[in-house]
Amino acid sequence: MRSRTNNIFYGIDWVLVLIYLALIFLGWLNIYAASISENQTNIINFSTEYGKQLIWIGLSFPLIILILIFDAKFYTKYASLIYLGSLLSLVGLFVLGKNINGAISWYSIGGISIQPSEFAKAATALAIAKLVSDKQFNLKKLNTQFQSFLILFLPAILITLQPDPGSALVYSAFIFVLYREGLPFYYVLLGVVAAALFVITLYFGYKLTLLTSAILFAIILLYFIFYRIKAFKRGWLRLVGIYLIAVFYIFSVDFVFNHVFEQRHRDRFNILLGKTTDIKSIGYNTNQSVTTIASGGFFGKGFLQGERTQGNFVPEQQTDYIFSTVGEEWGFVGSAAIILLFIAFCLRIIHVAERQKAKFSRIYGYSIASIFFVHFTINIGMVTGLLPTIGIPLPFFSYGGSALWGFTVLLFIFIRLDANRTNEW
Repeated sequence: MRSRTNNIFYGIDWVLVLIYLALIFLGWLNIYAASISENQTNIINFSTEYGKQLIWIGLSFPLIILILIFDAKFYTKYASLIYLGSLLSLVGLFVLGKNINGAISWYSIGGISIQPSEFAKAATALAIAKLVSDKQFNLKKLNTQFQSFLILFLPAILITLQPDPGSALVYSAFIFVLYREGLPFYYVLLGVVAAALFVITLYFGYKLTLLTSAILFAIILLYFIFYRIKAFKRGWLRLVGIYLIAVFYIFSVDFVFNHVFEQRHRDRFNILLGKTTDIKSIGYNTNQSVTTIASGGFFGKGFLQGERTQGNFVPEQQTDYIFSTVGEEWGFVGSAAIILLFIAFCLRIIHVAERQKAKFSRIYGYSIASIFFVHFTINIGMVTGLLPTIGIPLPFFSYGGSALWGFTVLLFIFIRLDANRTNEW
């Protein structure tokens, strides 16, 4: 067998690399289309957003080399330290962070803004892989479940307090990973119920939700008393416990919505739920985005031919709303192609994860596949008006150096781990 010690590219999955390069290239084309102006048509113009993104793309390649240089065992051995470092970087924001658009989510270093939450996802994925891959670890046990959730909750809470609830929501992706590794199904069911209860509480209010839940609990209780008395005697305490947890959760939803979320977040949820109609203020971006996508029709208007994109109808179109550029200029066909490319990307990661000999690598692979899937699903749902605007970038498409580097680190650590799959660990 050819030794890989002198070749950092030996054994890497070129299919993933090619899809990565395609997404990077297509993403930059749309950033160019969304940020170009009549006075700035030169591609090599580093004062523009598309020019700055080009610099970040160029700097991604030395970063990739650096990731590939490290031996795969480095990421397993120091996963816990990397995770601890990411937590410290999130805590440091409350002291040294820069406030941008109402959120303290960035460090300003020499005029460059770095968002540590983008890198914390990779660190958390490494920590989860390290914990769950331990031979003694069993996700059927309550204490191990607690350890897993603690690893996820710590960065999510710190990010929520910035406040950046959109980025914190991405950590829900790890539930799929834990379920794949043995977490009981009722946790997934619990997550679905919690999401539904969250929406119901926001729509009807916590008082009506509490009243309805009390009536339902009373009906369930009476059913067990009259028809399942033996089961009731064995499990009445569990039933009461579940109900009390539900009551606490309903109160917490109301508290978080009114005291943790900012007004802009509350407004966006209210618009999505139909409680408020506002297409001129907080709902303006989404309305303009949906209109812009619809204007593209089936085949689109052509590259740089989108009147609404060129007319800056969608504010900050090059960031979270970049997919509206795709919709207008590339139409339904182009939009579907991009979505299929993202799906192929996630499926390829899962395929590569399944061929891993090391459990650590497999868990990490499933983690990043889940993160990418949640990112592109929520972003596209947000841009098309199906989900509230919560500030989640479209991987490799949305303008921003931290996001680009964060996604690059996520992917190429896995590519490095996969290149080592033929070796004994």
